[in-house]
Amino acid sequence: MDANEIIERRACISGIGQSDIARRLDASPLEFTLDACLAAIEDAGLRVEEIDGLSTYPGMGGPAGFSGAGAIDVHDALRLELDWYDSGIETAGQLGSVIKACLAVAAGLATHVLCFRSVWEGSAQGKKGRSGVMPGGGSSKPTRVSSGFMEWTLPFSAPSAAIWVSMFAQRHFHLFGTTREQMAQIAINARTNAALNPKAIYTEPMTLDDYLGARMISEPFGLFDCDVPCDGATAFVVSRIERAGDLRHTPIRVEAVGTALHGRPSWDQFDDLSTMATRDAGAHLWRRTDLKPTDVDVAELYDGFSFLTLSWLEALRLCPVGESGPFVESGKRIARDGELPLNTHGGQLSGGRLHGYSFLHEAVVQLRGEGGARQIAKANPQVALAAAGGGNTCGCMLLTRE
Repeated sequence: MDANEIIERRACISGIGQSDIARRLDASPLEFTLDACLAAIEDAGLRVEEIDGLSTYPGMGGPAGFSGAGAIDVHDALRLELDWYDSGIETAGQLGSVIKACLAVAAGLATHVLCFRSVWEGSAQGKKGRSGVMPGGGSSKPTRVSSGFMEWTLPFSAPSAAIWVSMFAQRHFHLFGTTREQMAQIAINARTNAALNPKAIYTEPMTLDDYLGARMISEPFGLFDCDVPCDGATAFVVSRIERAGDLRHTPIRVEAVGTALHGRPSWDQFDDLSTMATRDAGAHLWRRTDLKPTDVDVAELYDGFSFLTLSWLEALRLCPVGESGPFVESGKRIARDGELPLNTHGGQLSGGRLHGYSFLHEAVVQLRGEGGARQIAKANPQVALAAAGGGNTCGCMLLTRE
């Protein structure tokens, strides 16, 4: 193996699948997880028996609804015979599980790796809203002993990433003059695109007045800056590129990945609180390719909160540092017919919180030209970005059409 080889280029995304998606699905989490997995295998033109690798984020555990099924559940349910498998939460964002699958097929540990991510947070929260699935349960006092970062947040009833990420946003607003009216375009654009996505949760039109009139959650985040808990699953098959001739679709090649984290892995002790781990992951990706940000035809960038998308725009050099607010200000630049179509499926703000995987799924859909009514205006897109995560853990992927 050449020490200078960009090894992820030995991998491609050969199949994609999604279950039904809804605020609440009348199905067991394992059931709709398997729906997505089997759809991805079928989409790749493979048989279940040909899957020899398995990767997921985060595995079982975490807050209620955070994981619909673990690797062991899917492994057993599909009776897979695996040469390689992996799961875990401490990785380069949600897409870290897909990136590890790319490395596994590149190293020859597997030929076709099934990757999946499922959530049932919509059902798990029941009638309590978001507090039903958060540590502390919305109480002013912690309901359990915590350690690490949570040791300093739970006593102040601050268990939510909405509170933590809002601090990054406030710092960015202070340093660069970013405004809520500018950030609103991330949510408004997402809603516009979601209206054309038959699986999206929220499709009603949203105006700037609607956005600004919504209740405040954690300044500067209002209700529409926060993603939508739901039930659903997304899956991929990552294959060795040499097997592309066996596949049903033209493969989507992995050009480069970004996984670096050079700052402290902390929500509140990062060296520059106007940015986050997006900064290092984005820079890492561009060091691994000769392509440039201007080559990107469509960008699918994590929007657990609206500000995270602004952070990714800067980290991936799609606009200069500090200028993401003006970059999105009118909404025209990021529209489907704009110079950088953004979150064409509605993101997590309107499409539903599928926790990272939905962005990679949409990037593949757009490169295949299968977006239907939401397909971007540019004919035959060739290059797409998918990014997931925020705060202290991030990962991103640059994809090209074969």
